[in-house]
Amino acid sequence: MTHALIVEDDAEAARMVAAVTSGEGLSAACAGTLLDARRQLALQAPDLLLLDLQLPDGNGLALLDDPELLGRPEVVVMSASAQLPPVLRNRAEGAPVHLVKPFSQAQLQAALAHHRQGPRDAAPPERFGLLVGASAPMQAVYHEIMQVAPTQFTVLISGESGTGKELVARMLHDRSPRRARPFVAVNCGALSPHLAESELFGHERGSFTGADRLHPGFFEQAAGGTLFLDEITEMPLPMQVKLLRVLESGSFMRVGATSTLEADVRVVAASNRDLAQAVAEGVLREDLFWRLDVFPITLPPLRQRREDIGLLAAHLLEQIGQQEGVRRVLGVHALGALIDHDWPGNVRELRNVLKRAWVLSEGSCLAPDLLATLLRRMPPALGGRWERSPRVALATGAASAVAAPLSDAGTPGGERGQTDNWLSLPLGISLAEADRRLVEATLRHHGQHREQAAATLGISLKTLYNRLRSYGAA
Repeated sequence: MTHALIVEDDAEAARMVAAVTSGEGLSAACAGTLLDARRQLALQAPDLLLLDLQLPDGNGLALLDDPELLGRPEVVVMSASAQLPPVLRNRAEGAPVHLVKPFSQAQLQAALAHHRQGPRDAAPPERFGLLVGASAPMQAVYHEIMQVAPTQFTVLISGESGTGKELVARMLHDRSPRRARPFVAVNCGALSPHLAESELFGHERGSFTGADRLHPGFFEQAAGGTLFLDEITEMPLPMQVKLLRVLESGSFMRVGATSTLEADVRVVAASNRDLAQAVAEGVLREDLFWRLDVFPITLPPLRQRREDIGLLAAHLLEQIGQQEGVRRVLGVHALGALIDHDWPGNVRELRNVLKRAWVLSEGSCLAPDLLATLLRRMPPALGGRWERSPRVALATGAASAVAAPLSDAGTPGGERGQTDNWLSLPLGISLAEADRRLVEATLRHHGQHREQAAATLGISLKTLYNRLRSYGAA
């Protein structure tokens, strides 16, 4: 989609121009100052620049001094003067379209008319702010971001682990009217069950033992901005009830407080689980799901956009080179080895493979045989997040125990004959102790391979680390 940047300090005029521009089939972003315009340019170079010359922090012409940041957009100048500055009249690319204020909607539409056909036939953009990819699935994601980012609607992002859900959340924030306010990311799997309410909503001094000062929670820290709730299915169920109440009422109370505070935040949530399955399994409340699922965005796994692997590899190698001070690139035919891999860990796995290859390479190129060797050593697809979590069933018989299968291997019909695949828990132990035994047994079953254990348990790797830390075993 063709992207337009509207640089106009009059908010009402900017809204009118953005509405007309969007009506002509372009995505639109607005900036009221030079500083804000440069932030927008860093996110995405526009195909069309609608430029007011008189801005609060300087002349709009200053934007044209940085072609590397700006790119080569078509320019429409919006000014109260009928005369263009000489620097614009004498541009090598030709004088820009000039709209004299006040101009009508019809005049603006006429200025945009020549831009309707050409850009649609152009190659799709290879980057969209923090995201990389020119494939059709990613173009659809870019379009959805541009549609919902300027609104106040709640967004629910889903996709496998490593597909870039937090990057999408940041893009939604950076292209929203809240971009000047905080972006606060919360890993719901890391919330302590006992302190979750205090962490989210804050607490008053003296509200409980150890509360020796007033503590603002994540909702207050994100005031006016965006609160990103990652791994929403890992949030304890009691906290899901409280979160739903805040989303419905728009207000919350600190722990120990007697008055309410306004929840002036935009909530973006994400999960790498199948959300319908999470609701069916009872780990995500159905009412909370519907409250969050106002505008869903689903990120495609890397295996469904293999044409982006070359772009991503080049981008990631550039990042690694900048970080390490030595630039290395893919060798001849190396891309084929990457494209043939299924990438169960998605972009995160691709980054890890490239880092390993970078370390092991002696020259300036990553050789295909080295990449092929590394890929053969990668663990098999871990599944986990998009498959049903392990079942826990009540076993009958004299033992009266709870039995949980640790893998699909075993005797036909899932009999309990192979104790390597089963864990027996006596009735009467606490839920916390049962949880601990299941986690530790699953780790033993997988030879202490934490990624595989997390996948079998149906929890994220971060959540597993937090559990182990609470057991004193991390």
